[in-house]
Amino acid sequence: MSFDIIIILAVLVLTFVALAIDLWSPDAVLLTGLAVVTLTGVMSIEEAFLGFGNTTLLALGSLYVIGAALRESGALDRASNFILGEETRSVQRILLRLCPSVSVYSAFLNNTPIVAMGIPAIRSWAKKYHIPVSKLLMPLSYAAILGGLCTLIGTSTNLITHGLLESHGFRGFSFFELAWVGVPCAIVGLVYLVIVSPKLTPARRDIRYEEEQNRKLLVELEITDGADVVGQTVSEAGLSTISGFYLSRINRNEQEIAPVPDEEKLRAGDHLFYAAHGGIAAKTPELEGYPGLKLAYQPPRTIRRNEKDRELHQVVVKEGSRLVGATVGEAQLLERFGAAVTGVRRRGHRIDQPLGKFVLHPGDVLLLDTGRGFRGAHEDTEDFFLTSEAGGEEPGDPEEILEERPGGKDLYVSVAVLFGVIGLVAGGVLHIALAGVLGVAVLLSFNVIEAGEARKSIDWTVLIVIGAALGLGKAMEVSGAAVIIGQGVVELTSAYGPRATLAGVVIITVILTEFITNNGAVALMFPIALSVAETQGIEARGLVIGITLAASMSLITPIGYQTNLMVYGPGNYKFTDFFKVGFLLQITLWSVLIILIPYVWPM
Repeated sequence: MSFDIIIILAVLVLTFVALAIDLWSPDAVLLTGLAVVTLTGVMSIEEAFLGFGNTTLLALGSLYVIGAALRESGALDRASNFILGEETRSVQRILLRLCPSVSVYSAFLNNTPIVAMGIPAIRSWAKKYHIPVSKLLMPLSYAAILGGLCTLIGTSTNLITHGLLESHGFRGFSFFELAWVGVPCAIVGLVYLVIVSPKLTPARRDIRYEEEQNRKLLVELEITDGADVVGQTVSEAGLSTISGFYLSRINRNEQEIAPVPDEEKLRAGDHLFYAAHGGIAAKTPELEGYPGLKLAYQPPRTIRRNEKDRELHQVVVKEGSRLVGATVGEAQLLERFGAAVTGVRRRGHRIDQPLGKFVLHPGDVLLLDTGRGFRGAHEDTEDFFLTSEAGGEEPGDPEEILEERPGGKDLYVSVAVLFGVIGLVAGGVLHIALAGVLGVAVLLSFNVIEAGEARKSIDWTVLIVIGAALGLGKAMEVSGAAVIIGQGVVELTSAYGPRATLAGVVIITVILTEFITNNGAVALMFPIALSVAETQGIEARGLVIGITLAASMSLITPIGYQTNLMVYGPGNYKFTDFFKVGFLLQITLWSVLIILIPYVWPM
């Protein structure tokens, strides 16, 4: 085994470990791995960064902008209202309306904005009609994943493989080529979601309701005039903890300060809210030694919308966010976004500890107390997904304040651009990258979206992950590591025929996608699939399509696919819920792939 192969295999192993333990964000990990293989001479710097010039990145970036225009124009809002429709108490009936519609939309739009728009609409609808939101959000994510299997632009993974095929001298995908297997997978999956998933998904209340119930357990203390602690910082006064309680937040003139910095200076009239470790206030804290503090007997205040124009929102921390790895205090959400953190959820559990020093991870849900207009100002931030409506949420009030979208010209132009791009690509008139760029030019010309908004709508982290993963895939090719791995797969499966080889490649892809995202998995598996096909003397296209579709079938964990991560917190799910609901569906879809692919693309 050569030095280059040893280096690339070592880098891949360390990369997988770093991603599995959330050492850094995926883009940082993959870029570092790419830099290491370049520095060690496995390949030249030109070869390493060639992936960033792939037309896939241009195509995907333009589709992000088109999706943002559809959202801003009100097209997705109208679609949500049409899907959810009238009141029903039957979870199966609402899933029958919801899931097929989401899959159709996801086949022609990036699924991230669809799910991002769907979460607040579904939460509002579920609250209004007293349906557990946890019954709907996981199927929303899964339906979006299923739709992405059906067309060239359904997901970024399909576009990556399309670009890789063209760069290696093969014919790229036609617009509906993947539908031969993608549509049967989607149909099987939708039947499962409508009939089986309601029996498996948990029935849990919205996390905002649970947080408000926990707020009622807080102990509220008031600082009186002339108290010794007035003018002192929280740290100097020794008030960050009191006999088994920790300081959760301060209410000052109807404004909440949370988390509370140790250097925050106390004022007369401040209301200090303390939570018991473990989340249950079974007694009141001992106040001896704290003259000037008194127990406030009125219940903890719930901020209403007519008080200082406050809103309640919830957000999900994104992969690659600047918040990841920072404590809640270091994140400075109050200074940067005007948002006080009033609660944090991770893996379905409320965090019952001082929040200031709590380190944030992707998928964490932050409950925020904000000023008016928070959604409009920060809807496109690179740091988190907003999962509440414009106007925020008022506890106990089922009616949400919905954001008014412009409609009119903007709506018609954005929809026309989407269908124009689809028509040009499906008809073979233009390459997807060129069609997407022309679509963005039309949107800018008609002022449907501004240039600044267009740049903000692009998920640059995803593009970096793709470019870096393509570079590592190239390193596997030039070093010969792909051949070594491919030969290993062939040795294990060749005795059982091409279908067994396909099954082996699919299973490896699915394992990788849970650790390094779907885009990274398909970029690394592509050279392996080519090597396996060459070694065994079979057609490569069926294997390539197998890894492409398998990479997007991430259904058994919340971290393998971005839409799963988005619904993880808002649905109040536990980590194991995804395995419980998704495992049988995952196995079924794998079976469909392995059975159908050799018939459609003979191997």
